[in-house]
This record gives sequence, C-alpha cells and structure tokens, in this order.
Amino acid sequence: MKTNDIILQTVTKIVSFIILMFALHIFFAGHNNPGGGFVGGLLTSGAIVLLLLAYDIKTVANSLPIDFKITVAVGLLFAVGTGLGSFLFDVPFLTHAFGELTIPILGGLHLNTAVLFDIGVYLAVVGSTMTIIQTIGEGE
Repeated sequence: MKTNDIILQTVTKIVSFIILMFALHIFFAGHNNPGGGFVGGLLTSGAIVLLLLAYDIKTVANSLPIDFKITVAVGLLFAVGTGLGSFLFDVPFLTHAFGELTIPILGGLHLNTAVLFDIGVYLAVVGSTMTIIQTIGEGE
C-alpha cells in the first residue's frame, strides 16, 4: 500500500520544475559552454524520475502520455537527418550550417543546424533513459 506523502509530492512539483528549467538552460548553453542535448536530456530524465518516486507510474503516465520508444525514434531521425543533410550540400558528414536572420520583433537571430542535432540527442537520451527506468519499475 502506497502512503500519501504530501510533503514529498509538493516539493517534487517545485524541484522538478526547477530541474526542467535548468535542463533547458543547459541545452541552449551547450553550444558555447559545457552542456547540450545529452546533459539536458539526462537532467530532464532526472526530473521525470523524481516525479516517478513521488507518485506512481500510472499517475505520471497519465500526466505525461508519451511513448518514450517513439521519442527515441524521433530523436534518432533528427540526429541522423542533420548528418545526412550535409550530403545534400556536398560537404562532409555532420558538417553544420549556420546563418543570421532578422525578425522584426525579436531582432537578430543566429540560426544553427547543430541545434537540430542537439534536439535529436536530447530526445534520444530522454526516451532511452525513461524506457529503461519504466521497464525496471514495471517489474513489480
């Protein structure tokens, strides 16, 4: 029988939000500083695991109706797709393109295809980590 731990659940809501915001920061800072898709994905998985500890698998699955196996597949498509996209421009594998774009409200925006690769890595890490955790947790 699971006890109703209101303190753990309340703190988990706050802490998981903070972890997710830090994961987002690490994801976007990863191009110039340590971080990126891998570390951001691990932090996001950590926040979801914290939710799994405070609640049960069914509650988290109802809150996050995500099939993490599909998340892995989409992440791999993004990561491999950005690498294969370099062949369209006759450059070596995983050569990334970048450019500047001016948007009236936002101003100057620096675009980089490495972000698409990092999104793929992020999704693959979150998907594979959560698939492993859920597989272990469902054994009970």
